[in-house]
Amino acid sequence: MRRIAAIILRSFLQGLLILSPIAITAYVIYIVFDSVDRLVPWVPRGLGFFVIVVVVTFIGYMGTRFFLGKMLFDAFDNMLQHIPGIKYIYSSIKEVMGSFVGDKKRFNKPVWVCTNQHPEVWRIGFMTQQDLAYVGMANKAAVYLPHSYAVSGYVIIVELKNVKPVTKMTAAEAMKFAVSGGITGLEEHEKTNDKPTA
Repeated sequence: MRRIAAIILRSFLQGLLILSPIAITAYVIYIVFDSVDRLVPWVPRGLGFFVIVVVVTFIGYMGTRFFLGKMLFDAFDNMLQHIPGIKYIYSSIKEVMGSFVGDKKRFNKPVWVCTNQHPEVWRIGFMTQQDLAYVGMANKAAVYLPHSYAVSGYVIIVELKNVKPVTKMTAAEAMKFAVSGGITGLEEHEKTNDKPTA
């Protein structure tokens, strides 16, 4: 009887392990879709999301392809950046968004950072500024360290000698490695090592 109960419990936990990532991913997608869809309440349910996507795409196209559109958006951008109070919120959000997408992506230089000498501790991060002489920190670099399992992180200032580039991962793989707590890539490595050699 105990053996049967143990098998049932183990199967239940295995089922949770299989279904939880799928369910959570589906739930997050639903929340995002539903939140965006509700921004346009006067259209049939489900159509609001596509209306928003079309409008955002159109604005992006107009702001980059047409001189008049670019001029209007630049003027609006300039106005927001000069309104007291609002300029700090707007410029901060713009910088963060620009760091992840667009032509000025900042998180595209993954590096290893030695954060402790004795014992030696290395962390993975992203070089955001290589030369901080303009703020009185010559020969030092700014490195962003993401938190694991979170959409947050912090910036540290270190000597350049304690920073070395990540050479065997892309920027996207490095971000996944950092956010997953170093787990991402482990299974692929183990599968490669388990393959029989000819």
